[in-house]
Parts: sequence; C-alpha cells; structure tokens
Amino acid sequence: MGEDFYYVGVDVGTGSARAALVTREGQIKTTTEEPLSIWRPKPEHYVQSSTEIWQRCCTKNQVLGIGFDATCSLVVLDQNFQPVSVTEEGECSQNVVMWMDHRAAEQAARITNTNHRVLSRVGGVMSQEMQPPKLLWLKENLKDSCWDKAAHFFDLPDFLSWKATGSLTRRVLLDNNTISPSALIGLTAEAASDLGLNPGTAVGASLIDAHAGGLGVIGANVSGFNLPCEHQPITSRMAMICGTSTCHLAVSGRALFVPGVWGPYLSAMVPGLWLNEGGQSATGSLIDHVVQGHAAYPQLQQQAQLRGENIYTHLNTHLDSMARSGSAADLLGSSLHVWPDFHGNRSPLADPSLKGMVVGLSLRHTLDDLALLYLATIQALALGTLHILEAMRETGHDISTVFMCGGLSKNRLFVQVQANATGMPVVLPDQMEAVLVGAAVLGACASRGYGTIQEAMARMAKVGRVVQPDPSLKSFYERKYKVFLQLFSHQREYQALMDQS
Repeated sequence: MGEDFYYVGVDVGTGSARAALVTREGQIKTTTEEPLSIWRPKPEHYVQSSTEIWQRCCTKNQVLGIGFDATCSLVVLDQNFQPVSVTEEGECSQNVVMWMDHRAAEQAARITNTNHRVLSRVGGVMSQEMQPPKLLWLKENLKDSCWDKAAHFFDLPDFLSWKATGSLTRRVLLDNNTISPSALIGLTAEAASDLGLNPGTAVGASLIDAHAGGLGVIGANVSGFNLPCEHQPITSRMAMICGTSTCHLAVSGRALFVPGVWGPYLSAMVPGLWLNEGGQSATGSLIDHVVQGHAAYPQLQQQAQLRGENIYTHLNTHLDSMARSGSAADLLGSSLHVWPDFHGNRSPLADPSLKGMVVGLSLRHTLDDLALLYLATIQALALGTLHILEAMRETGHDISTVFMCGGLSKNRLFVQVQANATGMPVVLPDQMEAVLVGAAVLGACASRGYGTIQEAMARMAKVGRVVQPDPSLKSFYERKYKVFLQLFSHQREYQALMDQS
C-alpha cells in the first residue's frame, strides 16, 4: 500500500463540516472545510438541516476507506427519508435538533425523577442534551407537525453512515476488536457520486465527534517523552476534545459509575474498554461570549489587526506584558473569579439550572480588564476540568496525563492553564486536526488497513509536543480551586433563599 492511497476522515462539527485525506501513518495531506447553517427559532432552540450537512461532506478519489464523525444531534426523517421539521414554524429543511439545544429541560428533569435504573449509565441525571428528553419534547409539543410524521430518528453520526451506505445499522463496536457491521458495507453508487469517491469504498462505523477525537490522540506512542503514563495502560490517560464545548474522555477495564458523568459504555470508543464521558457545555463559545461582549473588544480587534494576529494570540501576549517581571500571567487572576456554567453544568454536577458567575468586577473597561476577564474565564474552565477529574478519581479512575485536541488546543494559554490547574502534563498531537485523524482511523479499519482500532491508533496518532505544569503555581491553583467550589455552593444558597415563599 503506497502513499498514493488515503483514508478520508469526515468531521461534522457544530459550525462546519470538514474532511481530510489521511495517510496510513496518520499524516494529513489536505483538508477542506464548509460552513454549516445554525438557526435559533426561539431561545434555547438550535436547529440545522441534515440535507445541508450531507451536501457539505465532499472528498476525493484514491481512497481506500472513509469514516464519519459528527455531533450527537438528533435528525428526524419521515417514512420516505425526507426531512421533518423540528421547529414550531414548520420549516422542513430545519430537521436537526442540535446537541446544544436546551428546549427539553423540563422533560429531562421528569426522566431523572423516575429514578429508573438506566440512569446509572448517564451519571444518575438525564441531560437535556441527550436524545430521550428531546424526543419527548417533540412528542408533547410538535405531535401533529413532527412526531406523527416521523418514521426515523438518527443520531447525526448514524445519519451520515446511512446516507453513505443505505444501511440502517446503528454504530456499535464489537468485543472482537473489529468495527461494527456497517464497516463491511461500501458506499452506495449515489453516495459515491455525491462524495466523489468510488462505489464500494469501505465505510467505517460512525462515531460522535468527541470520540473520534479521542481515537486521534489517546493511543499515541509516548516513548521518549518522559510522561507518567509511559509503560502504563491507556486507562491512565484522559482525552480532552476542546472546541465549542469540551468532552473529557476516560476509559477503564471495568465499569465505573461516576456521578454526574456519562457512562460507563462498553466499547463506545476503544473496543473492550468502558468509556466515561464528562464535559462542559460551553468552553470555546464561552470564551468568545466573554471577549466579544466586552466594551474593549473593538480596541482588541483593532490592535490585533494592526499586528496581523489572532485576537486570542494578542490577548495572550498582552497578559504576558501585564505580568510582573519573572511572574506567571496566571497570578493576575488572583482577585477575579468566574463560575463558567453560562449554559448549565454538564459534569460533574449535572445541573442545567446553574448559571455563570463573575466575582471581582470594577467600573473599568480597558483592554487590561478584558484580558483579565479572559484569563479568569480560561482558569475557570481549567478548574472545571479538575472538578471532573476529581469525580472520576473518586470512583476508581487513575489518570496521570491529559491528551488534548480541538480548536482550543491551539491556544497556548488555554493549554498551559489546563496543565497548571490540574497539575498534569498535557500532550498535544503532531496533527492538530486530530478529530479528522480519528475519523480516518475508522476508515482504515473498515478497509482492513489495520486489524484493530488499537493498532490503528498506535500507528496513526502521534505526539507533537508536551506542555508541563508549572510547579510554582501549585498553591495558587489549590486556593483558587477552593474559591471555585464555593462559587457554585453560594449560587445554590442564593437560589434557595429566593425560592422561599
């Protein structure tokens, strides 16, 4: 098999669909990206079009196998596989309830209150971001226009597999370390024409985008990097996929039930291992919200443009200049504290009612103040990671190293603060688009380029660089974490006081 042949990884994220040509050794040769429309017909409602999503998935020839990943959004089709609207306005093309759609909060709470035994597999609490409450919402609120017309409900990754193969088989990894039955099915003639590939091209089982990111980083060979996870099983690693939201993925040899954390799910990411998935519903989107809503944002844009820099690169440099000589910029956050759940808490509190908090604001609205709020937000997100890690450790996980990918992994401050706050090294991949590599791993296994997912991960995922924590900041983050925990405790106290009649 020469370098003239490739695997395709297709990643359907929140705001765009991307595809990459990936070699057998995990090198990305070329990528393409197409934007996706997002509609907000009402507050907390986020919808997309499955027709548009498929149209954006275009690739190339000389491909042995293809793998899809996508967000865990809900696609609704009728008996003829045509879109069914999920909006009250009845716009047929808008047939995807996005993962971040929070319309079903009341339905999720009712499901949680049943105390059904199946809830133990989702951390004890049903999230409004999952499909059951969304399905119940559609049944109760759009019965005539949606529920009664619907014949097929897909997770978005499964929809892509169906469009590619014509098979209604849902994704699952088998215990014999092979990929699901859909991996044995090739592209249909229609899908091959749409994608610009050959009919019969092997299609791997689809995955949720975060899980594909996990495949793209967590199995990398770490020999020679002096990491604590070297010579340890893969269960000593946690994958962080950081973009609009963040997913925290850890695997274990036995089923571990972590309150407020999804799972355990057998073979959901790595065959034969149980997956626990923590997460933060708003990370990249929260940083954008905080920065772009500040009075000094136009000034930031102007200065960054003059220097030919990304606004976040400029903010990072600005914070370095604000820090006292020889001191870490982290210390600038000593009197400004953020609770980051502006879109509710996914893990480990599993409380969608929690809101964002900022303590320590002044009347100033200079670029310095914007930089400090940006820093405090990044620190809060890192302390949220620590909060999830502690919940996982309390139930038996033994994690020593973080493997990170996604858009936020390109932000040096975000990465360094994650290392400093957790006290663990952060490993970055040599291919920054590791989610696409993970999707290509599926295609590689489907075409029998590799015998197992584990073999493919070890060959295609590679370490780029390692970011070590700053030991001098250990005490600072221990104190800041105590403040962090008090913030949500106080918020609940405030709400309890206001709920008294």
